[in-house]
Amino acid sequence: KWAGERDAEDYKKHMAQERRDSLAFRNAEGKRIRDVEGQMKADEHLSEHESYELKWAGERDAEDYKKHMAQERRDSLAFRNAEGKRIRDVEGQMKADEHLSEHESYELKWAGERD
Repeated sequence: KWAGERDAEDYKKHMAQERRDSLAFRNAEGKRIRDVEGQMKADEHLSEHESYELKWAGERDAEDYKKHMAQERRDSLAFRNAEGKRIRDVEGQMKADEHLSEHESYELKWAGERD
């Protein structure tokens, strides 16, 4: 009878140890899974952050390009305005010289007629 009781007691101890081992395994596996999920979430956040950084850099580049093109248009307009004024000034000077020359020609003509 005692041998049967010992066997039953050993069996209970063995089953209790298996439950503890199973629980320890499940705890370890759960921790491993949580760690993997945490790492995946951290990687996802990092990837998302890098994506935003690239997006913002692209937007900054586009804005810088727009500003550069606007400055080039302003510079071009300023140059064309200055060039147009220079041409008008030259044409005005040429016209004034022509009038002066014509006036001197008339002066000489009238002086010749008076003689």
